[in-house]
Amino acid sequence: MSQGKKPDQVVFNEDTQRYDASLKPYATNVGAPAIKVTDNSTWKNRNIQKANKQIKAKYLELKAAYDKMMEELEYNNLVYNARYNFEPIVGESYHLYRDKKEQPFLSIIAPSDCSFDFIGSFKLNSEFVWKKVNNDDHALRPS
Repeated sequence: MSQGKKPDQVVFNEDTQRYDASLKPYATNVGAPAIKVTDNSTWKNRNIQKANKQIKAKYLELKAAYDKMMEELEYNNLVYNARYNFEPIVGESYHLYRDKKEQPFLSIIAPSDCSFDFIGSFKLNSEFVWKKVNNDDHALRPS
């Protein structure tokens, strides 16, 4: 052994030139229990699956909201691009039809009162956005 070299079981820090066994976050003597790394792969896998399920659920919620918004945008564009010769009133329902040239037109006439090619019923909201109205009451049209 060369001069200044300490035996392996003695914890001497060469940089600070001090004995620092008491400062270590782990046991340093030969009789100390062995440090064992716990197997946490089961915990990781279980929580990865939980996290992935949560992220997928959130993604599906966002996708459904996006799809609904895109559908509303399409309906809004369809109604605004339709032909009509009146100024729609906010809060009133109107009915969208196709003419013989397949061009959309907006009318106050309900589907049950006419035989036009019915597309859907819409209501202009306070933000001037056309919203599709559930038209169960208009489902049966005269033949």
